Amino acid sequence: MTAITSRIPAPWRDRGHTFIETHRSSSIVIGMVLVGLLASILPRLPLLTFILDTNSWFDAFANAGVFVLLAMGLNVVVGLAGLLDLGYAAFFAIGAYTYAYSNSHFSGLNLPFLPMLVVGAAIAAVFGIGLGAPTLRLRGDYLAIMTLGFGEIVPIVFLNLDKWTEGTNGISGIFRPEPLPLLGTFGAITPYPYMALMLGIVTIAMILLYRLQDSRIGRAWMAIREDELAAAANGINTITTKLLAFALGATTSGLAGVFNASKLTIVSPDQFMFTVSFTVLAMVIIGGMGNIWGVAAGAFIVFIIQAVLLKEVNTLVSFVPVFDLGPMHVDLTTINFLQFQFLLYGLALVAMMLLRPEGLFPSRIRRQELLLEVDEPDDPALLGALGETPGAEEQLGESSGEGVR
Repeated sequence: MTAITSRIPAPWRDRGHTFIETHRSSSIVIGMVLVGLLASILPRLPLLTFILDTNSWFDAFANAGVFVLLAMGLNVVVGLAGLLDLGYAAFFAIGAYTYAYSNSHFSGLNLPFLPMLVVGAAIAAVFGIGLGAPTLRLRGDYLAIMTLGFGEIVPIVFLNLDKWTEGTNGISGIFRPEPLPLLGTFGAITPYPYMALMLGIVTIAMILLYRLQDSRIGRAWMAIREDELAAAANGINTITTKLLAFALGATTSGLAGVFNASKLTIVSPDQFMFTVSFTVLAMVIIGGMGNIWGVAAGAFIVFIIQAVLLKEVNTLVSFVPVFDLGPMHVDLTTINFLQFQFLLYGLALVAMMLLRPEGLFPSRIRRQELLLEVDEPDDPALLGALGETPGAEEQLGESSGEGVR
């Protein structure tokens, strides 16, 4: 990325940054239109159809959009407000079950899809406020353990309430969205409308999140992330501000849950276990905490690698020639790489954290924080003698030292 931008003349680069900063919403719309064109054209090229057919790529892109939404919502909580949420999949489940109750044979209802997007997101936000109100007085590890407990409780509740949730079997036969203008009919063999709808949802969510980040609320979140005590001393109501971050993160997760339930046409408790929360958190960290578009790109990349490429490694290595090196006979086709999918995924995460700990696309503020932690000043005048705090002798009093001598 640096090599590419360095080839662009500085005046044009400055104009581009100025346009993006002053016309943020327009820039997002233009960028997402380009993403939509690429997502529509690339799956038809022979290089990608060798891995998956065109409709399977559209389906994978729509599923990746679900995790992009989840990552952008968790970025508000973790990346902007600095609150470690390990139970994020619970709000995902609440949004999904909300749509299952409103559009399935189980309930006998068939409500319009677009209003239910808003309703599912709102109900998830209510649960986010309900969880955050008594717990956000906690900090650090205590808050993480509390959210982890909530994330474990919700799937267990859905699992044991057989009368209302069908228990282990889950609620099936969920109705797909009704045909929408410009998108057409949603179906199992026509995933393109789902991908196009997800592009629209991600675009709107990204615009709203950038607006919030640049607002007074966003600056308050970042102030709490840097130093909660200093933020409170400067007049920020830390409880309500953190509660708002929790509610917005839950809203985005509920939105993703409604979409996912309408696409899969089934919801069950095993879809919302801790692995979902961990995966989304890894996407946020890898993408670059605090950078909205970076988190979205990181979530998309991680999902495609984990859910598509790692599952197709056997297909790719089938074209690798057999290496016969005397006593060593290497035939990769005899290895079932699908069994090592999570091992390869874990190794990729470790390598990523070692080589680029700030993420693929870190925010400018986050990058500066990490550089300040690494590049500490070496000037004795700043650090004091032998690394002591400057002025330590004055604070302790030189007279006491003279008395000891």
